[in-house]
Amino acid sequence: PAMPSTKGSTMRLFAASLATETNTFSPIPTSRSSFEEFFYAPAGQHPEDPKLCSAPLLVARRRAVREGFTLIEGSSFWAEPSGTVDRASYESMRDEILDQLKQSLPIDGVLMGFHGAFVADGYDDAEGDMLERIRALVGRNCVVGCEYDPHCHLTEKRVSLADLSVLFKEYPHIDFMERGEELVTLVLRTIKGEINPVASLYDPRLIDFYPTTTEPMRGFVDHLKTLESRDGILSISIAHGFAHGDVLDMGSRVLVYTDQRKTDGDRLAREIGDRLWENRGTWSPRPVALPAALDEALSSDDDLVIIAEPTDNAGGGATSDNTLSLHALRERQARNVAVAPIWDPVAVSFCHKVGPGARLTMRLGGNAAPGGPSPVDAHLEVIGVAEDTWQYFGDALVPVGDAAAVRIDNGIDVILIANRTQAFGLELFTHLGLSPTAYRLLVLKSAQHFVGAFGPLARRIIRAETGGCCPTDPRNHAYTNVARPLWPLDDNVEGRHLI
Repeated sequence: PAMPSTKGSTMRLFAASLATETNTFSPIPTSRSSFEEFFYAPAGQHPEDPKLCSAPLLVARRRAVREGFTLIEGSSFWAEPSGTVDRASYESMRDEILDQLKQSLPIDGVLMGFHGAFVADGYDDAEGDMLERIRALVGRNCVVGCEYDPHCHLTEKRVSLADLSVLFKEYPHIDFMERGEELVTLVLRTIKGEINPVASLYDPRLIDFYPTTTEPMRGFVDHLKTLESRDGILSISIAHGFAHGDVLDMGSRVLVYTDQRKTDGDRLAREIGDRLWENRGTWSPRPVALPAALDEALSSDDDLVIIAEPTDNAGGGATSDNTLSLHALRERQARNVAVAPIWDPVAVSFCHKVGPGARLTMRLGGNAAPGGPSPVDAHLEVIGVAEDTWQYFGDALVPVGDAAAVRIDNGIDVILIANRTQAFGLELFTHLGLSPTAYRLLVLKSAQHFVGAFGPLARRIIRAETGGCCPTDPRNHAYTNVARPLWPLDDNVEGRHLI
């Protein structure tokens, strides 16, 4: 049953966040402790600094003060991408937020911060499960709005259960606060009766990689932005999809909201989907084999070159301790190069015990991923240590934990971290007293998010295949649950309207 409205008095909104990106091929287990170790804010305790998937809560907090509505804040959870979440952990976090929502009724609107690729044991569509339970509590008259990362599985179920869903437009995701503002504005306008959003969801049946820092995706996203707020178009989102999640609805999708102009929304969603299909495989340069990447990067001594390791990207659920690139640099006797970051809490603790200037023989990396390259054994020098460090990702602070820098073979520096995360910000180096511009080559374990901070420093960026559980070609995954046909797994593919 629909809950009684409070619109005649003070408008009441509830906001919370439950988010992670699940790589179902990752060897790293995920439990509630994974969330609590990285980011957990109990009800009413979210810090003032923004977080990737809880922007709706923070935006609503600031606007409630200015605009005079009441905001009830629930809990916020985030875990670094890793493997499938255990059932009990998901249910405990879900039910914590649902209990808070139940205690907040009656309510006019719900704002949820999701990632959109959360997979738990028994719940391939965890966000859909949560929205189903939210809708059962608040009824159909309550306006439910969700913000998602574009690397989500945009299922028909969740779009049907929510009134509004807004995805980040940028990759790297520098616009999560901007999209949070967009979502809150649309939800408030819907509650006030100013608009009546209608969804159009189109599935072009493909999976691809869409960085927005380069053409053609840069210009395409800019064009889509010009279409919003014209001809009844309220919002346009492209779900890039998350290829490392073996679930039924994996793949790219297009979501358009219009103000009661369903036919126009369907046509536009299909046009965008057709554009994605027509340019499939061309939105981004393909990664190259590591030997070819090193040949290109080391052929010149001028300026800085970056080799990215998307296949060992912690941001996609990988271990970030793959040593293939480090072995290859040693074999080539490379000099004035750095690899960052390698996740190795034991090595970090050893470095902190002895401090800068110490020399010791130590094993690095190669510990967490079965079947990966062997660890690197080296006599090395500790050149920097730092406690409880962090790095910027846009305006957000990402905890790195204790960190250390070591130099091996008199020319290869390695940044070691205690908290598994990808390369986002220059602070990975500067907190250890190092300058990233002092090197001729940086090897960064990330797929795209490093570009915001490191990209302006580099003459060239090369993406290389180095092994790990995040292959850039989805045909290298052994899928069992993905709905087929789906390009590039299949050739005979035809798009479809879902909503």
